Amino acid sequence: MLAIDLTGKRALVAGVADDAGYGFAIAKALEQAGCSVCLGTWPPALNIFETLIRRGKIAPLQIEKIYPLDAAWDSLADVPEEVRTNKRYSERGDFSIQGMVDALGRDFGGGPCLDILVHSLANGPEVKKPLLETSRAGYLAAIGVSAYSLTSLVARLAPLMRPGGAAVSLTYLASERVVPGYGGGMSSAKAALESDTRVLAFEAGRKHGLRVNTISAGPLASRAASAIGMIEEMVKYYGQNSPLPQELSAAEVANVAAFLCSPLASGITGATIHVDKGYHVMGRAVPDVAAAAAEKK
Repeated sequence: MLAIDLTGKRALVAGVADDAGYGFAIAKALEQAGCSVCLGTWPPALNIFETLIRRGKIAPLQIEKIYPLDAAWDSLADVPEEVRTNKRYSERGDFSIQGMVDALGRDFGGGPCLDILVHSLANGPEVKKPLLETSRAGYLAAIGVSAYSLTSLVARLAPLMRPGGAAVSLTYLASERVVPGYGGGMSSAKAALESDTRVLAFEAGRKHGLRVNTISAGPLASRAASAIGMIEEMVKYYGQNSPLPQELSAAEVANVAAFLCSPLASGITGATIHVDKGYHVMGRAVPDVAAAAAEKK
């Protein structure tokens, strides 16, 4: 029987703060395949997340370590004083990307100790604004956290990756098509993420032997996605107009991520894999059958 087996491997899933999104589902799928899992969590959400875990309010998941991570900053020296001294940050030590990488290396021996990187990070502070109304600061913030952070993580984690390592991120169809209401530069960030995936696949592949892929996932009504403000409408629209007319589950995306991170996908890199019930192939909305029948009467 052919099965995904990640026994003896370790993953870092960056961007998990609850059990409702794709990041947590991917962590769960990796664990079910035998992988050890570490998480990177945004510091302002970390206290609540840890409390929910202690109280058993989070779906069961064996977590090796949880690291504070604000992917807007490459090093602690980059962080403004008002952020470093904020009470939600000040007790978390070095929460930058480099700080997390250093902590990971210390915790697991200082040498190669990681096999899988999952990038489940996205933030657009002006996501509800049309692009024409998006500020430069909002646009660059979206690009920085949602796209550049993948490059920063791959560059810094590569020395800790064991042979056969893999990275996977999450993108969205707005990188290719106009999705009204998905603004603030987030469509640009997703396009950049997909382009960077291809370039990183070449550069990190040649230099470190790493595979880098991204999953273009359909909408999921997670807590994080609620910031868009129209997520329920998007989920319903996809369900009505996809070749497979059912709502997409987080597990379906997670299973593909586990496959892409496994030796079964050793020949796949630089790819954008659509996991959206086939919605991306559609060129127009499916006609309303009931309405069409009524018009003929």
